[in-house]
Amino acid sequence: MKISCKEFELELKHPFSISKFTRTSTPILLLKLSYEGVTGYGEASMVPYMGESHATASEFLAKIDWSRFRHPFNFGEIHQYLNEVAPGNPAVKAAIDIALNDINGKILQLSCAEIYGADPSLMPITSYTIGIDSPEVIKEKVADAVGFKVLKIKLGRDNDKELISTIRSVSDLPLYVDANQGWSDRKQAIEMCYWLHDQGVLLIEQPMDKNNLDGNAWLTQRSPIPIIADEALQRIGDLEHLKGAYHGINIKLMKSAGMYEAHQMILKARSFGMKILIGCMSETSIATLAGAALAPLCDWADLDGPWLTKNNPFEHPEMKDGKYVLNNLPGLGLKGGNDLIFEDC
Repeated sequence: MKISCKEFELELKHPFSISKFTRTSTPILLLKLSYEGVTGYGEASMVPYMGESHATASEFLAKIDWSRFRHPFNFGEIHQYLNEVAPGNPAVKAAIDIALNDINGKILQLSCAEIYGADPSLMPITSYTIGIDSPEVIKEKVADAVGFKVLKIKLGRDNDKELISTIRSVSDLPLYVDANQGWSDRKQAIEMCYWLHDQGVLLIEQPMDKNNLDGNAWLTQRSPIPIIADEALQRIGDLEHLKGAYHGINIKLMKSAGMYEAHQMILKARSFGMKILIGCMSETSIATLAGAALAPLCDWADLDGPWLTKNNPFEHPEMKDGKYVLNNLPGLGLKGGNDLIFEDC
């Protein structure tokens, strides 16, 4: 196995604000693995609040015994090994997993969607995310969402109704809402749920603090809109205690350490009767294509990473009627990026 990397700073079109953070770019580690002449690409999107960086990624990669990865890849054993190397580090583990899935598909001459049993005809609509901002900039962001059929609105501060009203002044598209743990009062939260329902909101992500299981469960029992766990769900081990406390979960490959565990989470959540949203961080086409390969197994998608950035180094995935169109190429189906220079990690 030959490994090479490229450190990259993914620049956002607009400053991206949620309830507690604002950023203008995201550190990315692009990973290229070559196995017996077949090359696969992976990506670690390391949003600052998750605690990973180029330095921690390099430190983790230096510990890997790459001779242990032989085709046919046993992804269960690979994930167990990566977790034994060091805890945490889900984004760089995701980069390894995604690159190996890309290689696996190319060797088998199958798309990743085919390998995971995802029917492209069941692809859900993907949303376009609008971060917290002034009314004037909010309107600009809505205007940027050309071709999208759902908008996802970040809430969680003291002007939530103003933000939604601003959106409604310029768009009648259905809405998803993500409060990013920004609500704390149950009574105000349930009143907001009913108000948002009247505004055409279809789901609400992580309304209250991730550690407030009782508060989120209380909302889930009373809300007219599905309540979705986001920050409360990192790895598959978190899923068991969320059963009954949320209507569904938001799976992100940068938290699940890649495609294999994300798929396991989908199966387990389905066994609990939970709905599934597959989301993303600020990502290039690599990670969003990996998410798109699993999206037909989910109820909703929020895979807008490349459209929120200014310097995605690969071709944007194809989208039609607000849905990803999988190209059926082997592996991820990634295109472009030929001018990128990778170096030994």
